[in-house]
Amino acid sequence: MKTTTIFSTLLIQVHLVCYVWSVLPPPGHVTMDSVNMKHVLKWRPPPTPCSTPFLYSVQFQGEFEVTVLDGIWVDSLECQDMTRTHCDQTLDLGSDSDYNIRVRARCASQTSEWAQLSPPFNRRDTLLMVPQMTVSAVGDALLVSFEQALLTASIVVEVWKHGNAPGQARVFTVPAAERLLHVADLQDRSLYCVRARVLMKVQLLSQDTQEQCVRVAGPHAPWKSPTTAVLTLLLMVGVAFSAVWCVVQCRTRRAYCRNFQKEPLPHSLLHDGTATIMPDELKEEVCVDVRVVSKDQRLLPGHNAHV
Repeated sequence: MKTTTIFSTLLIQVHLVCYVWSVLPPPGHVTMDSVNMKHVLKWRPPPTPCSTPFLYSVQFQGEFEVTVLDGIWVDSLECQDMTRTHCDQTLDLGSDSDYNIRVRARCASQTSEWAQLSPPFNRRDTLLMVPQMTVSAVGDALLVSFEQALLTASIVVEVWKHGNAPGQARVFTVPAAERLLHVADLQDRSLYCVRARVLMKVQLLSQDTQEQCVRVAGPHAPWKSPTTAVLTLLLMVGVAFSAVWCVVQCRTRRAYCRNFQKEPLPHSLLHDGTATIMPDELKEEVCVDVRVVSKDQRLLPGHNAHV
C-alpha cells in the first residue's frame, strides 16, 4: 500500500513537470524606449525553442480605458501577430496619463501569458534630445539655425555677450518648425555666446546644447571676409591686365601704321584709264621761234637755212 502511494505521488509530479514545460513562457525584459515623443515598446523572445517563428501581440490600457471603459484592454492595431520584437506605440499613447502595456507570444497552437510593462509608462517621461545648433555671424547680427528638432516643441535660445553675467542673457523662444533665429543690433567687434534647449510644455525640457561663441565684426564685415578679399584682388588684377593689353595694342598699331604707309596706285591701274597730272609731274614749257614765210620766199636763196 505504501509503495502504491509513493508511485502515485511520483506520477503526479511527472505530470506537473510535463505540464509546466508544455506551457509557453511569456516574453521577457519588457521596456519602453521613448525619445523625442516617439514611444517604442521592446521585449525579448520566450526562453524556449519554437518550431515556427514566434508571433507577438500588444495591448494597452490608459486612464480613459480604466475609468470610463471599465478597465478593458485595447489592441495595438499595428502590433498584432507580428514576428518583430518591438512595437511603435506613438499613436496609441495620445495623452499624458499613465499607460499599462502588455505583450504575449504565440508558438503554433501555444499562447503564453501576458508580460506587463512595469512601472506604467507616461509620455512625459520621454527623453528630449539636444537640438543640433549652428551659429554664424552676418554683419552686426547672428544667425542661429537648428536641425533634427521636435516639430511639436519649442526651442529656448539664450544669447549673451562674452564676459557678462548669466542673468544678462537675452532669451528667445523659437517654434521648432521655423528652425531659424535672427539676432540683430549687436555690438561691433564683440564676442557673443549662444546655447539652446528644447521645451515641451512647461515641465519637459531637454539638456542644454554646448555653448557656441562667435565674434560679430560689424556692418562692414562682409568686405573683410577672405572670400570678398580674394574676389576684390582678382578684379583688380583683371583691370590691370586689361589696361596693359590696351597699351600694348595701341603701340603695336601705331608702329604698323608707320612702317606700312599706303602708296598711290600707278596711272595704269586707275579705274578710268586716265592719269591725273599732279603738280610735280608738269613738264617744263619749251618755247621755239617760228617764222612764217610764203611759199615763194622759201625758194629764194638764203631762206633755206631758216626752214
